[in-house]
Amino acid sequence: MQSVDRAVSILQVLATRGPSGVTEIAEELGVHKSTVFRLLATLESRGLVEQDTERGRYRIGYTMVELAAGASKVNDLSLLSRPVCQELAAAVGDTVNVAIHDGHDVITIDQAIGAAAIKSIDWVGRRAPLHATAAGKLFLAHMPPGQVAEIFARGAEKYTPHTIVDPTTLAAALETIRERGYATTSEEHEIGLAAIAAPIRALDGKVIAAVTLSGPTFRIDEDTVPGLAEQLLAAAAKISWRRGYVKRG
Repeated sequence: MQSVDRAVSILQVLATRGPSGVTEIAEELGVHKSTVFRLLATLESRGLVEQDTERGRYRIGYTMVELAAGASKVNDLSLLSRPVCQELAAAVGDTVNVAIHDGHDVITIDQAIGAAAIKSIDWVGRRAPLHATAAGKLFLAHMPPGQVAEIFARGAEKYTPHTIVDPTTLAAALETIRERGYATTSEEHEIGLAAIAAPIRALDGKVIAAVTLSGPTFRIDEDTVPGLAEQLLAAAAKISWRRGYVKRG
């Protein structure tokens, strides 16, 4: 099983870094060069990697393209995340959504409703503002500062008395999000509603979506957020793993 795990790790390194030598791969994975060379030989024999004989570097082979073509048929993010979201919604009782970033908004692409949800609102396909939602603030926290400034230069609508519209206050909030790994909102978009968001990452580690947990403020508050966030982060990590992301270190 260790050999299989290392072979997959080699493919992930090549997919992320592009053509690489044995030494580079060994250093990235922290394993001996002889082990990497042996696994590369096996992968090459099946067409999963190819070697540039002149430069001695390896790259993803055409067999991987065939496998990827098959995987793309079931690699829709909503399909990959749905079982995880349904499991989490059943465990916590509230609504779990998956959202993506589009321009100045977030769009919900899938939803699972827990048994304790007070009201059933279908958010799928709906847009919501970046600065007033947990998912949106998570995306902002992983954007370049210049891009965040550009978004706020167009003005930020105040939806409730709790909506953050001051750039300095938002910058501090985004720093907190980066430090703890998840975002929260409490009545910033809608009175009585609170939410937590955790990142879904692609193979290269970039944040491509967010999984969110939302519910009434009397259930999602300062006392319950840490425990709920831990469950949400675990769900996000599981979805990210399904997308091919493996956290290093």
